[in-house]
Amino acid sequence: MFESLKKKLSGTVGKISDKLADEIPEETEEKIEAKEEASKTVPSEDTSEIPSEESSFTEETEEKPSEDEKTAEPEEKPSKKSGLMGFLRGKSSSEEDETVGGDMESQVSSEVEPTSGADSTSPEIIEEAEEKSGILSFVSHKTISEKDIDDILFELEMALLEGDVALEVAEKIVNSVKEDLVGRKIRRRSDVADFTKEALKNAISEILNVETPDINELLINSRETGEPLKLMFVGINGTGKTTTIAKVATHFIEKGYTPVIAAADTFRAGAIEQITHHADKIGVKIIKHQKGADPAAVAFDAVAHARAKGKELVLVDTAGRMQTNTNLMDEMKKIKRVIKPDMIIFVGDALTGNDAVEQAQKFDDAVGVNGIILTKADADAKGGAALSIGYVIQKPILFLGLGQSYEDIMEFKPEWMVEQIFGE
Repeated sequence: MFESLKKKLSGTVGKISDKLADEIPEETEEKIEAKEEASKTVPSEDTSEIPSEESSFTEETEEKPSEDEKTAEPEEKPSKKSGLMGFLRGKSSSEEDETVGGDMESQVSSEVEPTSGADSTSPEIIEEAEEKSGILSFVSHKTISEKDIDDILFELEMALLEGDVALEVAEKIVNSVKEDLVGRKIRRRSDVADFTKEALKNAISEILNVETPDINELLINSRETGEPLKLMFVGINGTGKTTTIAKVATHFIEKGYTPVIAAADTFRAGAIEQITHHADKIGVKIIKHQKGADPAAVAFDAVAHARAKGKELVLVDTAGRMQTNTNLMDEMKKIKRVIKPDMIIFVGDALTGNDAVEQAQKFDDAVGVNGIILTKADADAKGGAALSIGYVIQKPILFLGLGQSYEDIMEFKPEWMVEQIFGE
């Protein structure tokens, strides 16, 4: 699923990585890794030469000679003692303390402080001080510029358009990735791939992030108020709209709700027979009239039945029509005025790509669309419709049809699609 989209985005990661990684010398990267490893083992401050009182006392105790050794050898005084050792042993003079202490201070000072007349913020002095103190300073070896990635992002935009991604969506992705990458500082080759993949993930997530109504919460409210939730389905012929209605009914039956179906597509006699067949198979009540009857009257009767029987959900089928058919669009507007649906759901074929996006836009302009269901998503290798349709009309994808059986429908989650595209 979405193999083409996944391949295009993965290819972009590889191209940017190859181009920018060549500008980072391998020996530089090895040095950085070596310094990182060293920083894990070298303490930030070296205090090993200044013993604590406890350690000095222990050392003195362990090295104190026995009585026999004292008689065998004359005691030798050390030629030089540190002020601290002398204080603990009680043998150092104040003059020796001052001399040795002064030497120690001057030595420490010379290691940390820059020489007079030098710039204390110069790279050479900072690096020297950090090496002595064990602190690692990461120096950026490459900053990504627009020039580095413009050609590759142009290729990405063309590839997305070939994959049925809408123009404004392709432009949004490219601009988002550019904004995320330009100015990034690269320290090692692996950074390039990580940054690029993260930028693409952010762009796709932002495209799919459309506010979604919670149908489950709406159904809970319907059960409490006694007023059924009314869902009106629109779309053109051949997208699988009638089968999708049966799938949605099955989905909510499994959640414990009782739906009723309105056969409001009275334009074709075959449409009434088809929806009746599905309703009988899943055990759902269907409200229907004769061919040529007023579709709005059928929908009204279905709502009245649901109220009378305490059913929480009304699913209204409408005639499949081209978005350019003015008469049928007017008929659909009448259904909307009569029953005042809580949601109008556009059903589109994922395999038609940009055609599905255009259809959704036309239906949204005519009657207003609140959500989208894409059928045949399991056979959609390109992924252009799934990526584009919600962003273009700013309405969420609610469900995806994934097969032929009534159970083959899933609630759409943006994070799921991101995982499909970028997962292993």
